[in-house]
Amino acid sequence: MTDRTPPPQDLQAARDQWLWRGQARPPFAALPGPGQTSVWDFPRPPQLATDGREVVVRWGGVEVARSRRAVRVLETAHPPSVYLPWDDVDRRLLQAAPGGSFCEWKGPARYWSLVDGDRRLPAVAWSYPQPLAGAEALAHCVAFYPGPLDCTVDGAKVLPQPGGFYGGWITPDLTGPFKGAPGSTGW
Repeated sequence: MTDRTPPPQDLQAARDQWLWRGQARPPFAALPGPGQTSVWDFPRPPQLATDGREVVVRWGGVEVARSRRAVRVLETAHPPSVYLPWDDVDRRLLQAAPGGSFCEWKGPARYWSLVDGDRRLPAVAWSYPQPLAGAEALAHCVAFYPGPLDCTVDGAKVLPQPGGFYGGWITPDLTGPFKGAPGSTGW
């Protein structure tokens, strides 16, 4: 699929389902405070933005990744998912996990488990080795669910996106509400 070729009908139908696309905030969206950004101002389709802040991912006392070359996926209603170049990740700790999923914007995902000796954290990371058009910058990156890990952005602790399915990173510079919370299914 190229930029000029329309996506298949089922893919376009999945993309068309979204009511909120970043052009206007819904009435229930929190107003951003000084230095904050509303996730309701993020676009759909998502924007990929490079981020030079230092991102660190730790699993207990083990550093899994450290980067100043993150790619954040900015999508309406979601805190950004943070993708780190594989070169900035200790790949010895990652093993392919079973299963996969499909994102109507990014394409087919594969999952990764963290393994260190007898310790195992299943399906805690994912990647898009063959992303759809518009998401090519993710081809050589991996993202981590922040909930079971210790993740920071420029030293600020990251909170996980609610609900357990999405992998967004909530940092102090963001305001919501965030998709994944109870009652957010239709966002």
